[in-house]
Amino acid sequence: MATVIKVAALSGSLQKTSSHSGLIRAAIELSKGAIEGIEIEFVDISELPMLNTDLENKGTYPPIVETFRHKILQADSVLFASPEYNYSLTGPLKNAIDWASRPPNVWAGKAAAIVSAGYDDFGGGRAQYHLRQIGVYLDLHFINKPEFFLNAFQPPRKFNRDGDLIDEEAKNKLKQVLLSLQEFTLRLQGKG
Repeated sequence: MATVIKVAALSGSLQKTSSHSGLIRAAIELSKGAIEGIEIEFVDISELPMLNTDLENKGTYPPIVETFRHKILQADSVLFASPEYNYSLTGPLKNAIDWASRPPNVWAGKAAAIVSAGYDDFGGGRAQYHLRQIGVYLDLHFINKPEFFLNAFQPPRKFNRDGDLIDEEAKNKLKQVLLSLQEFTLRLQGKG
């Protein structure tokens, strides 16, 4: 029986019809049929309070933060779907990253991948590179290839009105990212 890796998937967009949440939904769909040995859980960050160390109490955090941190800790790897805001990642995603980096840092030693969609062929690329910089401090290990930047507005249509990924070529590229993340996770764990 193949080793199953658990992936925590975070969307940096809180919008209900977000294409980034759509990328995660597509990844979950792929994990249930097209890829064996990978389980992806969408981890909602929308209810996390803004980071405030006054909310910490002797090494414990508010219950919603503890639950979030536990989901990251239990995951073998992380999939980030990050829009680009002002050449960087979004405030909600940075907030989630900061909560999970509070002692003890629950990101440390995990494999990770980033996917993004935007208005051009480098859709979300600056956010991805900024997230990679943050990952150095967090001891996150990002896959290098393949990179996934999706021009969401170039025909043919990539997403439907609900934010679901409908483009088969993009789904195949997403599948390649997931396979790379799976292989890299197993390698980091000494199982690949």
